[in-house]
Amino acid sequence: MTGIEHHRSTKHGSFRLASALGALLFAGCAQPPASDDVATHPDDGAVDPGADVDDAPEGGDADADDGSDIDLAEAEAEETTLDPDAACTSASVEAVVERLPVDIIWVVDNSASMRPAIEQVQAGLNDFATLVGGAGLDYRVLMLSLRGVGETTTAGGTRFQVCIPPPLAGASCADNPPLFYQVQVDIRSTQPLEQFLGTLGQTAGYTVLDERGSDPWLDLLRPEATKTIVVVSDDNARLVERSGGVFVAGPSGGATGDPVATADWFETTTDVADGSNPFNGLTLPEGILDPRWGGLFDGYTFSALYGWGSETDRSVPCTYSDGTEPPSSGPTYTELVSRRSGVRAQICDGPAAWGPFFDGVATAVERASRVDCTISIPEPPPGETFQRDMINVLVDDGSGSVAVYKVPSAADCDDRGGWYYDDESAPTAVVLCPATCERVQPTGGTTTRVDVQFGCETILL
Repeated sequence: MTGIEHHRSTKHGSFRLASALGALLFAGCAQPPASDDVATHPDDGAVDPGADVDDAPEGGDADADDGSDIDLAEAEAEETTLDPDAACTSASVEAVVERLPVDIIWVVDNSASMRPAIEQVQAGLNDFATLVGGAGLDYRVLMLSLRGVGETTTAGGTRFQVCIPPPLAGASCADNPPLFYQVQVDIRSTQPLEQFLGTLGQTAGYTVLDERGSDPWLDLLRPEATKTIVVVSDDNARLVERSGGVFVAGPSGGATGDPVATADWFETTTDVADGSNPFNGLTLPEGILDPRWGGLFDGYTFSALYGWGSETDRSVPCTYSDGTEPPSSGPTYTELVSRRSGVRAQICDGPAAWGPFFDGVATAVERASRVDCTISIPEPPPGETFQRDMINVLVDDGSGSVAVYKVPSAADCDDRGGWYYDDESAPTAVVLCPATCERVQPTGGTTTRVDVQFGCETILL
């Protein structure tokens, strides 16, 4: 049995987005219907540019194709589209659709028992970066772990350091901006999530002067980038559970406890007034999905290589080839991998686990990457000029091209979607409303195409 798992759809193939100006497409373009004939799409503000709408007297009925009558009010409540026979000549140009950057944060346990796994991280991270870069992604790798070569003694204990070689890193384990940064922090066996949060927020006990702390690294994360967190550990994250207004160890005690409560704590805890650490008096900030972080981790993916051993029982650890077991089955990581559509592998599989794990995480990073929904207006084709009110936007998510309604501004976007100009008086780009932006995000290997159509009156919501 292989210990590698993808927690999402079985479609993991790579995809490509349209990224260059396409051929000019000349076709008949319908004039938009009058404002009282435009019906909105309930989901994404799109209209099919090639369907018919029968005329009917005001307040009367229209004839259906089968000869039956359709009440006009009912027809107007349905998705109304353009008349393909109206006289209008247009040309469409495929817009450049950019991929947003990806930030990948590796959190590697420095316990002495982690030496074999750390050696695999050091040996394979360059190939991993090549996989991500080969998908055309603007990537950045952050490593949260002790920096150096081999064993060291920290806080009275033996630790194993991480040194990523060139070309991803610089010489002698150095950073290599803007592709690679290592944050010097002693990641303890049950503390990866605790130290992730504490050093991210630089709260009391987690600064560079503190035993469990580091230099600030929040500014290394790009606001527009999608985020992937990867934990490598043979233990479990510490458990906290709210009880009587204070944090206490979970129902099983120590680092075991309830993995759902721990995952919730990592993502959404908000009560930090008197500290939020169950094992010491240090203070942790709000969870990574709290509004405090400005959406930085929204939609993040979580993957891990750890000690799980059963598909159905989170408490069962894997078994090493010598018959021993890791300190924990890592149920907290099982919970986060499952809820955040990640990839996992078994630490007990040794070197055999790493190639598939790196491949799986790279695929998950690509799958979770997003397209930028601010799209520069392409140059008009020969014979056409840009006119602010003679532009339409068509999107094709693989199921066919549809026109999208224009709305006056971002404030007018709702769940019907649409698009607006970046600057209504001097536009340089079209911006897709959030609902339409979500629709064009690549899923399951689909490609996304956005066409800007010149020469037809803009379809308004």
